[in-house]
Amino acid sequence: MDATTAPHLIPPEMPQYGEANHIFELMQTMLEQLLIHQPEDPIPFMIDHLHRNNDNVPKIVILGPPASGKTTIAMWLCKHLNSNLLTKENLIAREFSQVPEEAKWNHQGLKTVPNSLLVKLIQDRLHEKDCSRRGWILDGIPETREQALMIQTLGIAPRHVIVLSAPDTVLIERNMGKRIDPQTGEIYHTTFDWPPEMEIQNRLMVPEGISELETARKLLEYHRNIVRILPAYPKILKVISADQPCVDVFYQALTYVQTNHRSNAPFTPRVLLCGPVGSGKSLQAALLAQKYGLVNVCCGQLLKETVANESKFSELIRPFFEKEVAVPDNIVMKVLTQRLSQQDCIQKGWVLHSFPRDLDQAHLLKSLGFHPNRVFFLNVPFDSIIERLTLRRTDPVTGERYHLMYKPPPTVEIQARLLQHPKDSEEQVRLRMDLFYRNSAELEQFYERSVTLNGDQDPYTVFEYIESGIINPLPKKIL
Repeated sequence: MDATTAPHLIPPEMPQYGEANHIFELMQTMLEQLLIHQPEDPIPFMIDHLHRNNDNVPKIVILGPPASGKTTIAMWLCKHLNSNLLTKENLIAREFSQVPEEAKWNHQGLKTVPNSLLVKLIQDRLHEKDCSRRGWILDGIPETREQALMIQTLGIAPRHVIVLSAPDTVLIERNMGKRIDPQTGEIYHTTFDWPPEMEIQNRLMVPEGISELETARKLLEYHRNIVRILPAYPKILKVISADQPCVDVFYQALTYVQTNHRSNAPFTPRVLLCGPVGSGKSLQAALLAQKYGLVNVCCGQLLKETVANESKFSELIRPFFEKEVAVPDNIVMKVLTQRLSQQDCIQKGWVLHSFPRDLDQAHLLKSLGFHPNRVFFLNVPFDSIIERLTLRRTDPVTGERYHLMYKPPPTVEIQARLLQHPKDSEEQVRLRMDLFYRNSAELEQFYERSVTLNGDQDPYTVFEYIESGIINPLPKKIL
C-alpha cells in the first residue's frame, strides 16, 4: 500500500475474513516451513503443506525427572487427544527399517542410543501418516541439549512443552514403590496405586533400576541436563508441580495444551459485553475504550445522541422516546450499522453493550456482518444488583449522583432532597433482570465461544479478567 494515501479505507470484511480463516498465521507457518526445509520448488511444497492441514494437531513434549509421572500424563493426554505417543522404547521396538535394529543393539549392549540414531527414529516416525494427521506426544525426549538442537535443526517444532517437577525426596520415595505388571506393562505403586485384584497383585514385579542409589544417580543426571534444555523452548514452556494428585496434574497439562499461544497477527478487538442491568457493562466498556482506544458503543446512548443530533433517523426514533416504548429492532440496527461501519470502528475496534438483548437481535447483528470476536457475560447475583441500583439517588439541584451505601451525601440537607429514578425501583430492576436472564441462556449458546465472568467483585478485578480474555487467545472448548 502507498503510505502517502493513509489512512487506508479498509473494508470491514477484509480483517474479519483474515481473522476468521487465520490467514496471517497460515502465511507465517508456510514461510517458516520454507525457510526450514528450503525446497527447490516452493510452490508444490506449499501446496502439499496446505493439503496436509496439520498445523493445529497436537505437537507436545513432556519432560520430567524419574517417577514424576510423565509417562502416565503422556498416556492420558494421548488417549484424550487421540494422538500418538512416542517414547524411546516404542521407537526402538519398531521393525520397519534398519535404523531401529542398530538402535536396539546400542540400547541392549550399551544401555544408550546415540543422539543421531534417536533423532533419525523420531524423524522417520513423524513422517508417517498417523503422526501427520493426529499429531504426536514425545515422552521424555529430548534428554539432552544436543538432542533438542538436533530436533530443532530438522524443523521438528513442538507447540507445547510441559516440564513436571517435584522434590527429589518425593521422587525417590515414589520410585522405590513402583511395581510393574509383566503381562500388560501397567505400572502400579505400593502406596498410591495398588491394584484391588489379587491376581494382579501376585504377578507384579519390581522393575530394574529403582533403588535409592540408582534413582539418585538418574536425578543428578536429569538436573544436569534439564537446565540446558529449557532455554531451547522459552515461549512454549509450562512447568507443573508433580507433587500433587495425578488427576490434577493431568487437567493442568490438558488445559495448557488446549490453549493457543498468543499470535503475532494483527488483531482488532470487537468486544460484546452482556449482562443484567447494574452488572457494570458501562464501566467496563469505558475502561476498555480508555486503555485500548476502542470505540465505546452503548446502544441506548447511541439512540439518544441520534435524536439529539437530529440526524436522518431522529424522526423515526423520537415518537418511541416520547411514548417511552422500545425502539423497533429494524430502526436500532440502522443506527447501529451506521455507527459500526464508520472508519474509526473498523480501524480501532469497538466495544458494544446493551445490544443484543435476545436471540433475534443477535441473529440480526450477525446477518448484517458484525461479528464480535470476544463476548463476555457478566454474572451478578440478584441481591447485589438490588443493592447497586435501588440505593442510587440524584441531587435535583446540582445533578450530582450519590449512593446511599458507597457514596452517601455529605450533609443532611442534601440527603433530604435526593430523588430516586423510577427505573431504580426494586420492581423495575426485578423486571429488567428477569428479562435478561430469560434470554441469556440462548445468547450464551449462540455465542458459543463466550466467556462468563463473576461481575460481583471489584470492577478493576473484573477489568483484568476481561483484558486477559482480549489479549490472550481463547482456550479451545472442543478438540
